[in-house]
Amino acid sequence: MNFQISDNKWVSIIGHNGSGKSTLAQILMGLFPSSFEGKIWINNLELNENTIVDLRSLMGIIFQNPDHQFIGFDVKSDIAFGLENKKISREKIHQIIYKYASMLGILDLLDKKPQELSGGQKQKVAIASVLALEPKIVIFDEPTSFLDPEGVKEINSIIHTLHKKNKIIITITHDFSLALKSDEIIILNNGSLWRHDQSRNFLKDTVFLKKFFFNLPLSLQLYSEFCKEKYMKKMNPNYLMKLKDKLWEYSLQT
Repeated sequence: MNFQISDNKWVSIIGHNGSGKSTLAQILMGLFPSSFEGKIWINNLELNENTIVDLRSLMGIIFQNPDHQFIGFDVKSDIAFGLENKKISREKIHQIIYKYASMLGILDLLDKKPQELSGGQKQKVAIASVLALEPKIVIFDEPTSFLDPEGVKEINSIIHTLHKKNKIIITITHDFSLALKSDEIIILNNGSLWRHDQSRNFLKDTVFLKKFFFNLPLSLQLYSEFCKEKYMKKMNPNYLMKLKDKLWEYSLQT
């Protein structure tokens, strides 16, 4: 497969179970440096055994199960762990912890142990621990799989906030509704790249979406229908464009 992700873009990698989404994320993180053929370039550096340490410092990954990332005995020590390994001063560490705990809304959880946290709270701690290291690229691997609807909404809001802070965001997901909120979508199938395009362009291709068995929300089904030429001919163009834009805006908020 061959693709490129530009600076400050939010890209969703989507596909059915077993399509290679998580494997690709782990390869990008350099977790399997000799397990693939071809070349990967990140920030003008080729990923290999000589550059892997430097490149990992540019990236952070939030795994599907936050329990796999909880290292400290409480929230505060978990966020501090990576910072301590970088030999950052204690005073600076406290400042960074406060900054990201405030951003994630977990200041009241800093002294809590992992067993005292909900799934959504653990996910926020995992995100804070990654962001504390100031990565340029943040990878979310199925970040909402273990969350209730309210938790999903909160994590999606966090991703939107990070996107506005000029970071490269990569979300690994099977949720097409979430993928549509990103700038671009990469679709994988059985380890191959099926398509890489701007997210909005997928809505004009219902044949492709049905082929891939995606169930679109009602608002996006309507949007796709209104993109068809037969409606363009019968309806006032200005009204139609306004209607399509409203449907698109609504879909991004749901």
